[in-house]
Amino acid sequence: MRSEAKLLLIDGPTVERLLAPGDVLAAVREAFELHSRREGRVFPVVREHLSTGGVFGIKSGDVPDQGLLGFKAAGFWPANRTQGGEPHQATLMLFDSATGRPLCVIDGNAITTVRTGAAGALGLQALARPDSATVTVFGTGVQARSQLSFALEVLPSLRRALYVSRDRQPDAAFEAAFARRCEISCSQDANAAVSESDIVITATPGAGPLFDAAAIRPGTHLNCVGADTRGKRELPDGVLERARIVVDDAEQALRLGELQWASALPCIELGDLLSGKAKLERNPDDITVFDMTGLALQDLTVARFIFQRASTQGLGISTPWPW
Repeated sequence: MRSEAKLLLIDGPTVERLLAPGDVLAAVREAFELHSRREGRVFPVVREHLSTGGVFGIKSGDVPDQGLLGFKAAGFWPANRTQGGEPHQATLMLFDSATGRPLCVIDGNAITTVRTGAAGALGLQALARPDSATVTVFGTGVQARSQLSFALEVLPSLRRALYVSRDRQPDAAFEAAFARRCEISCSQDANAAVSESDIVITATPGAGPLFDAAAIRPGTHLNCVGADTRGKRELPDGVLERARIVVDDAEQALRLGELQWASALPCIELGDLLSGKAKLERNPDDITVFDMTGLALQDLTVARFIFQRASTQGLGISTPWPW
């Protein structure tokens, strides 16, 4: 009955309780493969700068055969740090695709963090050299932690992590999070860290190039997370021209990602590699780049299992929502 319809509200702590890295990896992989087969649709992205200094965006899409429909409203508000808050903010909604009735509202911060880390892990599995031993991470925020955590999970060969913080000073909390999993240390010289690394992960707000192109040695793989808006970048000129480029979505990468700075270069979508639609034979000296702008389908496939589990376990707040 329409008058008995409910809307489920799922807050951040509940989402974190229900997230499991293995399940997220599987859901994100499914999203990439759905995108590759064009069984899932990604709608045009909204990404706009605000007069408040924030950036607001909407990513949406659907999987018609699964009845999966929804969006994520998210963005970046740097001034939140002065209030002790997280700059990234996200909220997800799923809808009944037959009626348009809203099914749930989900805190999207943890989902965004973990699904992006999982996407990075899939990029590493597909592109990084399997004997990679040293990784450099730019950034020490929640996304840098997620990326490094997943990297250590899927690449057992990684033994050493260097990180470059915003102020080039050690971050005790960041180091403590990984001290039992790898040798970790702060590097004050970005170029030196990059030159010593098999993998480079850039997870910053994307305010500009983070190192010199000449620092990258042959065989390096780069996961680039921070360029997700027009005008953002983390890579210097000359890197993409030397690299084999993989993206999550070609159109988004050209508009919002690192590829906006080198739009004439060819690229492959990661979903096509995962689904077998395309192949990339990596030579030991190849430089590879995974340009990550984030797929709406990643949010939706993860949100779906969060919604299903919360409903089954009686979690969240159910409120009447007649339509």
